[in-house]
Amino acid sequence: MIQNKKITLGILAHVDAGKTTLSEALLYETGAIRSRGRVDHGDTLLDNDEMERQRGITIFSKAARMNYKEKEFILLDTPGHADFTAEMERVLSVLDYGIIVISGTDGVQGHTRTLWKLLEKYGVPCFLFVNKMDIGFVDKSDLLEDLRGKLSDSCVDFSDFSGANANPTEDEKEAVALCDEKMLTHYLETGEIKQETLRTAIAKRKVFPVLFGSALKMDGVEELLESMDLWMTSKAYPEEFGARCYKVGRDIRGERLTYLKITGGTLRVKDVIGGNKINQIRLYLGDKYETVDQVSAGEICGVTGIQESYPGMGLGSCPDLSVDVIEPVLSYQVIPPEGCAPHVLLGYMRQLEEEDPTLKVIWQEGSRQVHVHLMGPVQTEIIQQQIKKRFGVLVTFGPGAVRYKETIEGAVEGVGHFEPLRHYAEAHILIEELPRGSGVECGMDCPTDVLDLNWQRLICTHLAEKTHRGVLTGSPLTDVRLTVVTGKAHKKHTEGGDFRQATYRAVRQGLRKAKNVLLEPYYFVRLEVPAELIGRAMTDMSQMHGEFDAPVTEGETAVLTGKAPVSLLREYGTTLASYSGGRGQMSVSLAGYFPCHNPEEVIEEIGYDPDRDVKNTCDSVFCGHGAGYTVPWYEVEDKMHMPFASYLYEKEQEPDEAEMIALAKARALANRQGEPKKYDGYGGLESDLEEIFVREFGEIKRRLPSQEIQVTDFDRERRIQEAREEYRSNHTTPEKKKNIKKYFLVDGYNIIFSWDELNEIAKSNLDGARGRLLDIMCNFQGHIDQELIVVFDAYRIKGHTREVVEYHNIHVVYTKEAETADAYIERISHKMAKEHQVTVATSDRLEQMIVIGNGARRISARELEAEVKRVNEEALKRYEDKKMTSTTEV
Repeated sequence: MIQNKKITLGILAHVDAGKTTLSEALLYETGAIRSRGRVDHGDTLLDNDEMERQRGITIFSKAARMNYKEKEFILLDTPGHADFTAEMERVLSVLDYGIIVISGTDGVQGHTRTLWKLLEKYGVPCFLFVNKMDIGFVDKSDLLEDLRGKLSDSCVDFSDFSGANANPTEDEKEAVALCDEKMLTHYLETGEIKQETLRTAIAKRKVFPVLFGSALKMDGVEELLESMDLWMTSKAYPEEFGARCYKVGRDIRGERLTYLKITGGTLRVKDVIGGNKINQIRLYLGDKYETVDQVSAGEICGVTGIQESYPGMGLGSCPDLSVDVIEPVLSYQVIPPEGCAPHVLLGYMRQLEEEDPTLKVIWQEGSRQVHVHLMGPVQTEIIQQQIKKRFGVLVTFGPGAVRYKETIEGAVEGVGHFEPLRHYAEAHILIEELPRGSGVECGMDCPTDVLDLNWQRLICTHLAEKTHRGVLTGSPLTDVRLTVVTGKAHKKHTEGGDFRQATYRAVRQGLRKAKNVLLEPYYFVRLEVPAELIGRAMTDMSQMHGEFDAPVTEGETAVLTGKAPVSLLREYGTTLASYSGGRGQMSVSLAGYFPCHNPEEVIEEIGYDPDRDVKNTCDSVFCGHGAGYTVPWYEVEDKMHMPFASYLYEKEQEPDEAEMIALAKARALANRQGEPKKYDGYGGLESDLEEIFVREFGEIKRRLPSQEIQVTDFDRERRIQEAREEYRSNHTTPEKKKNIKKYFLVDGYNIIFSWDELNEIAKSNLDGARGRLLDIMCNFQGHIDQELIVVFDAYRIKGHTREVVEYHNIHVVYTKEAETADAYIERISHKMAKEHQVTVATSDRLEQMIVIGNGARRISARELEAEVKRVNEEALKRYEDKKMTSTTEV
């Protein structure tokens, strides 16, 4: 092993937190530069690109070097803007440590959480520097609590742990010791903490040191350097050569540069790596560099001579980076100017794609258009300036379109058969849903006596090599596990390409049978608006189908955090600036993919037809009378040669009730032989209402009948005919019908304590008051055309689970432990108001504001009492009129 004193350090932050200012301060304090540059003056060492200085933001990662005492730090400055997250993430794979810069005036922001998750994903230990403490109005202890609440409980103030005057208090020692069991044991025995043990705990991400200061005023910079020297440790590297590419670029002469982190051994000029000879090795300081003859493990350098490198590529003993980088969520058409042929523009864009693979340059042959994937409008402007500067061509961009993805619900077994003359392969692929953000996983669960292991591995290779397309919009498939469950090969006629065809067709055939779900990207969003405008902000978020937490007031400013679809948030910054007079602020970061808020509109607009997509066919090929012929996907199961995999029926452990239901449904769906016996519902709730409950809170636990769930066999011809009818119906445009139901939600205890009659009863008998309210509501429901739901708090009852019962003609909900009626009503009104008309009866002002923001109507307790009185009087009048009419007729 080779021990190296070099430490690769990354500086990361939300935009405008002071990241570049801190980098300049560290370089100046260590003597690496003679004078400090300033972002507002446009003379910083690391933000040296003209576009960076114009905008005052970091766009491209840069390297610098500094020495402090006996250690050498290689500093990598990374972009802070969310549009350049991919550039920042590529740097994380080569970091030894990270420093997250947090603005003392803003605290933990949306992009800060993204950075934290990425550091966790790559296993990078990190320090936190809270900047701008000279202008911040928040106390250190409050900021530290904010860090612990939003990032980790292991964030510890290290102000007293480093430097000449290091003297941590017992409380600070205890806070550190509680982060690691080994440290805690030693601390309880001796009252002290070993430095080496603490270094190890920091390196293993068990402790996160926090320091405070002002980079602009050089306050706290020396303390940060002392902490870096004392608590950061260099790595030991193997003697065998290895390196990882984290960036590809070009110098001012257009020469291709590959930026490497040496992970083992030594790299020398004229070495041949992967068939490419290293011509030059450069050590960079900003945009300047020096050339060297060799570099050893732990070094960061740029090399020339490698022509086929890409970010994440491993050289020598270092493997390729297998972690997926955050993908852009928008797609733009690149429009060339007059005189620039589309194919010439394509060549330019391919060069940029080499440097940033997330661009995903796509050439559409039919329309002869070039499309790229980007994170947002800021990135389009940067790409536009890059093309102009490098190639002398001023391109424009079309309106960005959201990139959708697709997944499924439940599980389904797809069948693919490929048997033209003298070829043979059949593959059965089980497609199962995975949690959001899981991507696509591949696996094998097939006995080797059914299908040889080499064929199974080949099928897995074909599953992983392709971006599978969904059948709703043709968008990429995600959040599923694809498992080889059975298959068949021929001893003489099967070739490798046969299983490729069978595998692709099996996935598509399974998707045609599955319950498909369209996903769209969501942003985490943080809105800061004047307190008097919070109602407008909440209403806007609700109309954008957003989900948000209760607003928090900070002085004269109200803060609203949540998530909402990218498609609706893209232009909201302009709207916010307009109605807030420029006082409102919005920050966003990618939250991930979630079910689309308007799938029918998107599917209709895209107009994708899976049966016309010949490159991703759902059908199979069989052989008969010496020739191959195509079999539609809905008839494949009648001609397949292997039965469905039976392991869906088998479980080593007895499943719980919910799992039995899920497996029964999956079994029926996968085998296409029947349906599980229908259950009548929970407590007699109407199916629409129960569906809302299940969608919001998950599947309702039910007691199964004592007998086993029965599966009824379907007639084969009838099943084929039903599939054909389903196929035809999917290819006709039905008229859109929207059946709007009306729901009336009542906050039970709020009404009881607001009505004089019920409040008086409640003083002596709360159960009596509750029963009286339910009787009144039963009578009231008989006069309104709405489903009536009364909600009561049960959050103080330990171990209580949510209970829904039917009381005559109304529904009564008793909330679960730690759940208030307010919280329940807020959440369910948010979901129900999307498709139904919802009215909420309560006098809680905050709750009224929130339900209005959710799109529901509200009525106060007094208004409800007046309405009940009115309908009772009208009912009595109708009864008396009817009685008088009957008497007159007699």
